[in-house]
Amino acid sequence: MVVASQTWELSLPGCASLKEKRSVIRSLRDRLRAKFNVSVAETGLQDAHARAEISIALVASDRRLAESMLDKVDGFVEEHGGAVIVRLDREIHR
Repeated sequence: MVVASQTWELSLPGCASLKEKRSVIRSLRDRLRAKFNVSVAETGLQDAHARAEISIALVASDRRLAESMLDKVDGFVEEHGGAVIVRLDREIHR
């Protein structure tokens, strides 16, 4: 069994208020949960209007499967129109 996590620091261009930011992050968070069945949370930068930090966690049967899932999720976040990836941290534990 492998436990994997990934954290993105995101830039949110066009978000001038926390209300706009919450809308973008909620949409991304809900879509990640529905599409990939991963745990998702906003883990930092809660008070910044134009920045966000979100993290996911998943459990897989082996490292290769975990890396494949993380790559797919990363591609999905990258394609999300409301957010630009600034930094990415990935951890895989056996």
